[in-house]
Amino acid sequence: MKNKKLLGRFLQNFQNPKGFCGKIILWGMNKGHSSLSHWGMSHITWIQDWNVLDVGCGGGANLAQILKHCPQGKVYGIDISQVSVDFARKRNKELLSTRCFVEQGTVNELPYTNNKFDVVTAFETVYFWDHLPLAFTEVARVLRGKGYFLICCEMNDPYEKTWPNRIEGMKIYSGDDLKLILSESGFISVTLYRRKNALCIVAQK
Repeated sequence: MKNKKLLGRFLQNFQNPKGFCGKIILWGMNKGHSSLSHWGMSHITWIQDWNVLDVGCGGGANLAQILKHCPQGKVYGIDISQVSVDFARKRNKELLSTRCFVEQGTVNELPYTNNKFDVVTAFETVYFWDHLPLAFTEVARVLRGKGYFLICCEMNDPYEKTWPNRIEGMKIYSGDDLKLILSESGFISVTLYRRKNALCIVAQK
C-alpha cells in the first residue's frame, strides 16, 4: 500500500512537476518525447524569423528544437510548474532573455498580447488542460492571422483509462473531439496526422 501511494505521488508530476521527482520526470520527458516532437514538427514548414510559443514547455527540449527551426525568431515557453520553468531556462540558458523567454503561467490566461505568435505548440499537454474551449480560444487569440497551432499526443483513445486512472486530472481526447473543439474556437483549417497510437494536429487560424 505504501509503495502504491508513493507511485501515485510520483505520477502526479506528469501534470505538474515538483521537487526532485519533478526533475526526474522532466529529464525523462526531454529524452522520451523527442521522437514524437520531431515527427510533429515535420508537419510544419518553418520560417526563420517566426515567433513561437510552446505551451506546457516542460523541460525545454522542444524550445531548443524550435530555436533551431527559427534561427532569426524568438521562442517563448510557458508552464504551470515553476520546476519546469527553471529546468527549461537552464536547458536554453545560452539564448535566454535574447531569443528564448520562459515563464510560469496557464493556458487559460496567456500573458501575451493578441496576434503575437506565428505558431503555438503543445506537446503531450492537452490531456491536462481543464477547459479546452477556453484554452483553444486563448491560443487563437495570441496567434496571428493564418498562424498555426500544433498539437502532439502519444495517446488519443478516450477509452484507454490506464493512465487517467493513475494521474489525477488527466483526460485523453480523440482526434475528432479535438478537431471539433478547435473548429468551434476560431480555427478554420484542422488537419490530423497519425502514426501508430500517436496523433498530430495542425490547426490554422
